[in-house]
Amino acid sequence: MKKWYSLIISLPTENANERMRAWRALKAAGAAVLRDGVYLMPDRPACRQCLEGVAADVVSAGGIAYVIRLEEPDATNFISLFDRNAEYAVLLEEVCKARNGVSDRSAPQIIKQTRKLRKSFTSLTEIDFFGSEAQKQTQAALQELELALARLLSPDEPSQLDGKIKRLQLKNFQGKTWATRQRPWVDRLACAWLIKRFIDSKASFLWLDSPKKCPAKALGFDFDGAAFSHVGAKVTFEVMLASFGLETPALQRMGHLVHFLDVGGMQPPEASGIECVLAGLRDSIPDDDRFIKAAFGIFDGLLKTFSKEVIPHGAS
Repeated sequence: MKKWYSLIISLPTENANERMRAWRALKAAGAAVLRDGVYLMPDRPACRQCLEGVAADVVSAGGIAYVIRLEEPDATNFISLFDRNAEYAVLLEEVCKARNGVSDRSAPQIIKQTRKLRKSFTSLTEIDFFGSEAQKQTQAALQELELALARLLSPDEPSQLDGKIKRLQLKNFQGKTWATRQRPWVDRLACAWLIKRFIDSKASFLWLDSPKKCPAKALGFDFDGAAFSHVGAKVTFEVMLASFGLETPALQRMGHLVHFLDVGGMQPPEASGIECVLAGLRDSIPDDDRFIKAAFGIFDGLLKTFSKEVIPHGAS
């Protein structure tokens, strides 16, 4: 059973300034609101210190305040009150806009912006008490932005994304056999589409009933030990984008969609519909080759839509 600290406060109605001061302090500290005048934070020394500090200020202002330790009732889920996904979504959008605008001309301004974004991210993680997939996703995007700036300012310096993802040449990956687990789902489907449309137009696919049966000459993807798989917070589709320098705004947006449907995080607005359509295709088409061909049409349509919606850098 989880334990928490709760702050209960009451201030005279006419003392609006003190009420607002307390509310701002609690919001900045990441406290959740249970009801008017009742706030909640995890059972941690720093959280207790914060609540006790606000309580002391309320009492000094002529109000009433209690800090109590409580156990979470079985029928509740207080952790959900600390969901920061919406805040990460706003931050991630700003990071992506900055990343798409990186150029020789814009670098000085984006460097300043990136420092502010890093500061905002750090502040947000301090009140993201339980961690989240959204935090990992935003961290990865911010690292990409910082790396893009470093590459621009120091082009002669060798660099690798997170020290793990190497930039690869498309010419070395033509006419290959690509292997992954059979009955593919979103990440594997999207990877197969990306391979066929942007990496290796002559690719053939091998569907494995066990990753251990992957032929030595085949390029495996999306399983442990494969040539392409998850790296850090990135799913395999995002790793392939980074590996082959395919991080256009439209494909990055597809990457966010694939990321959510594969491991969670921030939910794009079209996620539920795409998941429903792909699930229907998978249930109705037992043959994997026919299944991916049908799924390719979905991804083709998404790319076309996302490409239209992306505003080119510099456009008004």
